[in-house]
Amino acid sequence: MSARLIDGKAIAGEIREEIRRGTRELAERGVTPGLAVVLVGDDPASQIYVRNKARACEELGFYSEVHRLPKETPQDELLELISRLNAKSEVHGILVQSPLPDHIREKAVIDAIAVHKDVDGFHPVNVGNLVIGDDALLSCTPAGIIEMLKRSGIPIAGRHAVVIGRSNIVGKPAAMLLLREHATVTVCHSKTADLPDVVRQADIVVAAVGRPKLVKADWIKPGAAVIDVGINRLPDGKLCGDVDFEAVREVAGWITPVPGGVGPMTITMLMANTLKAARRAAGLA
Repeated sequence: MSARLIDGKAIAGEIREEIRRGTRELAERGVTPGLAVVLVGDDPASQIYVRNKARACEELGFYSEVHRLPKETPQDELLELISRLNAKSEVHGILVQSPLPDHIREKAVIDAIAVHKDVDGFHPVNVGNLVIGDDALLSCTPAGIIEMLKRSGIPIAGRHAVVIGRSNIVGKPAAMLLLREHATVTVCHSKTADLPDVVRQADIVVAAVGRPKLVKADWIKPGAAVIDVGINRLPDGKLCGDVDFEAVREVAGWITPVPGGVGPMTITMLMANTLKAARRAAGLA
């Protein structure tokens, strides 16, 4: 029997409706959640992401700013813009779109964003709070993964979760969030010995390495939940994930498609973080 599809688009729609309700409640107090997005350069994919974020703000009734800077913008000028946005009361969340030009240090940019406006969840303070279990603005894609599992009725507590990939954006925070949900977590990477054998032990697999169709059907425990974070473009122009979808779906219990799985959740969780930051700024829990 084929795996049940985890419909990220439908789940994202549910969460966006909750965000709309929260936005209306804040509006009654005279507060509108505000997101500022900064794009440096003209990377085509980044431009699409920025447009999608601005569109999401419009749909949800958020205040939105988009700052487009030339690729040659000096780092100091970018940091000065971030400082102004940190001080701007209408802006509750700041996102600087990556990748950045080579002459700009990503860490300097992340560190410059005020912790309470770090809606990407990348600031060291937010990451530290995640690790120790304190309240934090969470990295969007990992937070979306947890929402997908929970809203699909997939048990996490007591299960063995294997995360393939150890990036600061997905792999590490996903592992921390799964631990917080009481899973037993193994993190795999390029140096892991006998990766297929490790993955075969998993009740939950999170694939986030950026290698097309890396995860094969014979890597998967029958009935496991498979979350495919990868998005790769094949030579024929088609998109695929890090999981060999057609083969794995015949073994897994649940699986996310690419596209239409994790992707829609990321921007939605960014909006959820912005609403949370606005509620905090208004003195609400």
